[in-house]
Amino acid sequence: MDHTQLKPILLFLIAALLGALGQYLYKTGAESSANSFVSWVTNYRIILGIFCYTAVMFLFVYAFKIGGSLTVLYPVYATTFIWALLIGVIFLKEPVTAGKIGGAVLIILGVFLSTL
Repeated sequence: MDHTQLKPILLFLIAALLGALGQYLYKTGAESSANSFVSWVTNYRIILGIFCYTAVMFLFVYAFKIGGSLTVLYPVYATTFIWALLIGVIFLKEPVTAGKIGGAVLIILGVFLSTL
């Protein structure tokens, strides 16, 4: 792996975690709100989800600014699905299936191969 990519990769891993956290906040915010626009825009979970996605955007921009390669970094962002799996299992008590584990393994393999 190119060592100049290490910091951008770490920034994208943080962005991936924040992206999954944002999805969790959207889901729990949607479940706890009424079916109205006002309810959605005043729901603190949905607002926090928006902040997560805004932070993701800034992390993307900074990682690219410091020399991150698109073909290395974007596969790293795919780890969002792994973070979402962990969040879903831990906080939402969603089941872990063989397919989910297999998908996570394939994502990890793909990320590893993209950094070579």
